[in-house]
Amino acid sequence: MKVTLSVIKADIGGYVGHSSMHPELLDKGEKCMAAAKKAGLLIDYHVTRCGDDLQLIMTHRQGEEDKKIHKLAWDAFVDCTNVAKKLKLHGAGQDMLADAFSGNVKGMGPGVAEMEIEEREAETIIIFMADKTASGAWNLPLYEIFADPFNTIGLVIASNMHSGFSFEVHDVKESKKIVFNAPEEIYDMLVFIGGPTRYAVKAVYHRESGEIAAVSSTQKLALIAGRYVGKDDPVCIVRSQGKFPAVGEVLEPFAHPHIVEGWMRGSHNGPLMPVAVRESNPTRFDGPPRVIAAGFQLSNGKLVGPLDMFDDPAFDNARQEARDIADILRRHGPFEPHRLPLEEMEYTTMPQVMKKLKGRFKDI
Repeated sequence: MKVTLSVIKADIGGYVGHSSMHPELLDKGEKCMAAAKKAGLLIDYHVTRCGDDLQLIMTHRQGEEDKKIHKLAWDAFVDCTNVAKKLKLHGAGQDMLADAFSGNVKGMGPGVAEMEIEEREAETIIIFMADKTASGAWNLPLYEIFADPFNTIGLVIASNMHSGFSFEVHDVKESKKIVFNAPEEIYDMLVFIGGPTRYAVKAVYHRESGEIAAVSSTQKLALIAGRYVGKDDPVCIVRSQGKFPAVGEVLEPFAHPHIVEGWMRGSHNGPLMPVAVRESNPTRFDGPPRVIAAGFQLSNGKLVGPLDMFDDPAFDNARQEARDIADILRRHGPFEPHRLPLEEMEYTTMPQVMKKLKGRFKDI
């Protein structure tokens, strides 16, 4: 029987500032999920957080984009927002961009990644969750996991992976999608996913079997709201082992932090630092951006875990490298490449500044 794994997240109030999440919000989220499990809507769940984002990890039999599951998540976020307002937390309800639920949380603010699968004999899942960054942050890791033999040796020596993977890429500004086959279309694909501000890897599929291998959230908050309301803080589900890359191959891209957009006020580039859940409290210049990884085995829909995958000294060098990169970028202050390029500043104060200066720009 098929099982659906849904990961739905939202920033509904920061403690302190944008740093972390107050325990009372986690408690409220836990109670909402427990009630849904008792009622039979959920098989299992896990509630956690990355920075100031509440993460709802749920298993069920309802399929993807189910109204009942999405309403459960929306109502939980509303209840947690009420707690955040009572505590006067920063940005209470920040990601709730609609007044009322309308059947699906997509386009309403929360980020969503879902996959419906037939459980294998051993179903290994890694769920990545990030804070202070944008939806395209998974492009480079997903490319390395599923298309780069220097990262994933299984592409070379495992017969069940040798035929490669296909990548579903979304143009988040034009709401279009395209599928690229790796390895033969890698060069074409890199033209697009190398620009993560506009193009994001939505899903990856095992080419030989057609099975889903990974799925990410690609919602762009600024495009939904028409203004800066916080960064996307995306999530990503990756299946591992068997016909998919091994756990070590899935985690390896994060051993060297790559540069992502986000950080302070969503307007800066910075290193994505892999950390344990307890260390996902971005405080230095509201950063640098953080990523956590929760590992599970699925057993008839039950979430066996989580194991905190980055709570490992093997990633100490990556964390040090991220700190060093952060030092270098911070020296640039309001200058590029630390600050985002001008064309990406349209959702900040730049339009107001341009309006104020209208008429002062003269022909040369």
